[in-house]
Amino acid sequence: MRFGTFIPQGWRHDLVDIDPSDHWDTMRALAQSADAGPWECIWVYDHFHTVPTPTDQATHEAWTLMSAFAAVTERVRIGQMCTCMSYRNPVYLAKVAATVDLISGGRTEMGIGGGWYEHEWRAYGYGFPGIGERLGRLREGVDIMKQAWTSGEATLDGEYYQVSGAIVQPKPPQQGGIPIWVAGGGEKVTLKIAAQYADYTNFTGTLAEFDHKSAVLRGHCDAIGRDFASITRSSNFNTIVADTEAEVAERINAVEARMARHVGADAAAAYIHENYRSGSVAVGTPEQVIERLQERKKHGLGYANHYFPEAAYDRATQQLFEQTVIPALAD
Repeated sequence: MRFGTFIPQGWRHDLVDIDPSDHWDTMRALAQSADAGPWECIWVYDHFHTVPTPTDQATHEAWTLMSAFAAVTERVRIGQMCTCMSYRNPVYLAKVAATVDLISGGRTEMGIGGGWYEHEWRAYGYGFPGIGERLGRLREGVDIMKQAWTSGEATLDGEYYQVSGAIVQPKPPQQGGIPIWVAGGGEKVTLKIAAQYADYTNFTGTLAEFDHKSAVLRGHCDAIGRDFASITRSSNFNTIVADTEAEVAERINAVEARMARHVGADAAAAYIHENYRSGSVAVGTPEQVIERLQERKKHGLGYANHYFPEAAYDRATQQLFEQTVIPALAD
């Protein structure tokens, strides 16, 4: 199994109580720590408004951070999980990503999806088209990016995007273009797009749900003659580990209390229950987390991305994960 970690950027109220003038120093230090550690990739989210509810707290823009991380790290790969296709023109996005790949020396990953956060869509003037249009834009956008990165230009007379001889030079230094992670588990469209274009998929759920979506993906691959094994399946996990269950509970309570000051007690409680208290795979003692991830690995999970809600304030749980979980499961 391979491992990535998210860098706090404010979206999940994970930079609150830190002065905005210190945000970059905090994020840079975490990125450089990951660069020096066992992680294969660092990740950010592509969002503009906080969750579980929009507040006036900071949310730093993903691709700006990507470029900055590219310049201050040397080894670790850099990605976003995931970019919303409709937030940027796809050939412009292909150009931005190619530049980040050049800055990083070929370490960029492209996470891409249809988008879902209706409040920020409408607030930023994107409207909120139906799921069919959002996924149609995803399909056409990935086509454009693939063209741009492999041939240096893109042409598509699509339903949603029209580009004609759009030049993207220099191309990304990675041979074959930037690896594409298609995020989402939609069975009729998203996983079909993944079968055609993705190097990686990213979907979560129970083990039974993971198995089911894997079977659907395999069916789409068989339909077009693609080797199912050529796609690495990944999942994201909210992660808090500690030596004892009592300490895990204390840490969850602290995350909830910090969030509640900004979104209210009820919203914070519901969010924390869903993401940390209700049987989360990567919440528990190292032994518990290793056992659960080992089971996922046996079912074909090849890549695990971990979000540590405490990272900007306290790296103890992340360090414990690095020292115990990763050595037990890493390829």
